[in-house]
Amino acid sequence: MKDLFFKDWESLYHIVVCATVSYITLFLFIRISGKRTLAKLNAFDFVVAVTLGSTLSSMILLKVTVSEGLTALIIIIALQYLLAYFAKKSKTMEKAINSTPTLLFYNGEFINSNMEKELITEEEIYAEIRQYRIERIADVRAVVMELNGEMTVVKKSDVLSARTSLDDIDTDKK
Repeated sequence: MKDLFFKDWESLYHIVVCATVSYITLFLFIRISGKRTLAKLNAFDFVVAVTLGSTLSSMILLKVTVSEGLTALIIIIALQYLLAYFAKKSKTMEKAINSTPTLLFYNGEFINSNMEKELITEEEIYAEIRQYRIERIADVRAVVMELNGEMTVVKKSDVLSARTSLDDIDTDKK
């Protein structure tokens, strides 16, 4: 019970050093890796965030030394950068690392097989359409489950064009 509020100065010093090093390392990581790191997380980014958090926690709580923790942080950051780089260069790697968007609703029809796969109900789709301030379902072209798990509502356009935001999604899946 006596160590509940204060153990010793060495432990306190270690926490100050680890917290400072961790903060600087994370700050540099975010600056180097760009805006994508601060965007909404997909599954790949979530794994990196959890792994970084666990490593930082181990460092601060004296479970590993500063050098061991920094080594782990550098490896995690390098792997994240390499995988993102390879995903950008290779369609195969991109598909392996990132999921693909899933069409949940298209031209007035719910795509039940995809809704079951993503565990989404009609009520959730209606709620998402309302969040986009759309009253008439007839005005909705599609509802898509994006890579990061968020739903996007695509409104019908008055002008048909050769390219649309749905070009990367198989709209024939029903």
